[in-house]
Amino acid sequence: MELPQPEPGPGEVLVRLAAAGLNPIDWKLADGAFGSSVPVAFPLVLGSDGAGEVLAVGTGVRRFTVGDAVFGQFQRPEHGGGSYCELAVANEQSLAQAARSVTYATSAAVPTAGMTAYNLVEETRISEGRRVLITGATGGVGTFVTQLAAGRGAEVLVTARPAMAELMRNLGASATFDHTAGPIADQVLAAYPDGVDVLIDMVSGPGEFVELTRTVRDGGTAVSLIGSADADVLTEHNLRGFNFVNRPSPQLLEILAGQVDAGRLTVLVGREVPLEEAPDALAASRTGRAQGKTVLAI
Repeated sequence: MELPQPEPGPGEVLVRLAAAGLNPIDWKLADGAFGSSVPVAFPLVLGSDGAGEVLAVGTGVRRFTVGDAVFGQFQRPEHGGGSYCELAVANEQSLAQAARSVTYATSAAVPTAGMTAYNLVEETRISEGRRVLITGATGGVGTFVTQLAAGRGAEVLVTARPAMAELMRNLGASATFDHTAGPIADQVLAAYPDGVDVLIDMVSGPGEFVELTRTVRDGGTAVSLIGSADADVLTEHNLRGFNFVNRPSPQLLEILAGQVDAGRLTVLVGREVPLEEAPDALAASRTGRAQGKTVLAI
């Protein structure tokens, strides 16, 4: 539909978007998955991630000027705003200068998945010599976590179908396990009887998550991205763990752009489709079989 051109208020930036990144949170918002905890104004434009050129800035904006190439998060459901559109307004603190070495489409694939991955690596204290198991590793967050963890010297084990195994090894994985070939915990413990230090699980329900914690060494860390971790159960098994909550910031966006420009972070854009095909792209995301990121070209 056609909407009036938005105007940036104090501390806000108006951006002509060139691309929008698709995230599971987009279709969850459309499905009403967050209930009354997330206030929504209609008509609602979906989409958090985007990249493009600054068209105008509101009063008090100091970090950007007209013509700057930026990327970041645009979803403001309480105002009906998002990134699946031509013109979008974002808070100045939700944006950063885009990486100079890649296209807008590549930059649009970074914000939510990249910041999630970076915070995961920080909060699970991944460092040299640690062994990490990542399930659901071939999606946007997983491919970033794999690279960031390997970059810190960790030994990274991931779940991946055979067709994706070589790609994941190229991103830094030491070993891959086919989740369609049998229970992951059994496969991992057969290959690594002493287990892992950190489990990052992006896909499992509560029962499957508990089963996967068998792979974690005494005193290790187990994290769920979909709310499957039970603190009491983890304590009983002498594990540290939590349900991950992302904490975005402009500083994180700047770090990620710097890593992309330095060649230390590869952004996998699995599909690039026109904005008009957003409904079909969201439907495909619901299947949970994403490989890399889907980007909408605007």
